[in-house]
Amino acid sequence: MLDVGEATDDSVDSVPPVVGEDFSDAVFANEVWEDCAFERCSFVDADLRGLVTKNCTFVACDFTGADLSESKHRITAFRQCTFRRADLSESELRGCSLMGSQFGDCRLRQWQLHDTDLTLVGLSGADLKDSSLSGLRMREANLNESDLRGADLTKCDLTGARMLDAKLADADLRGAKLGADILVQADLRGTKVDLEIAVSFAAAHGLVIE
Repeated sequence: MLDVGEATDDSVDSVPPVVGEDFSDAVFANEVWEDCAFERCSFVDADLRGLVTKNCTFVACDFTGADLSESKHRITAFRQCTFRRADLSESELRGCSLMGSQFGDCRLRQWQLHDTDLTLVGLSGADLKDSSLSGLRMREANLNESDLRGADLTKCDLTGARMLDAKLADADLRGAKLGADILVQADLRGTKVDLEIAVSFAAAHGLVIE
C-alpha cells in the first residue's frame, strides 16, 4: 500500500504533494486513496485496476501504459497528465477535472464521466462511440478525428473545441454550445441537432435564411 500521508483537514491543498516519485510497474490495484496529492510522478505501466480516489490531485503525472480499468474517482483532479496506451475501460469519474490532460491510443470502453471538466483535454483520434458525455465542459478540447458516433453530447459546452474530421453520425448535439468552426470541420451527417444549431449550421455553410 502506498503511504501518502494523512490529511489534517478536508482540503487536499493542505496535504504536501508527493513530488517526482517513480511508481512505474507498481501494483496499487483496489486500493483506496483519499486526500492525496502527486506532482510530476510516474505511474508508467502501473497496475491501478479498481483504484478508488477521493479528493486527490495529480499534476503533470505520467500514466502511460497504466491499467486504470474499473477505477472510481470522486472530486479528483488530473491536471496536465499524460495517458498514452492507458486502459480506462469501465472507469468512472464524478465531479473531477481532467483539464489539460492528453489521451492517446487509450481504451475508453464504457468510460463514465459525470460532472467532469474536460477543458483543453487532448482526445484526438479517441474512440468514444456511444459514450455518454452529456452536460460536460469540453471547452477548447482537441477532438480532431475522434469517433463520436452515437455519443450523447447533449448540453455539452464545446466552445472553442476542435473537431476536424470527427465522426458524429447518430450523435446527439441538442442543446450543446458549439463554435462556428465545429459546424464546418466536423462530419455532421446523421447527427441529431436542435433548431438553433441547424440555423447556425446553415449560416456557416453560406446559406441565406429569410
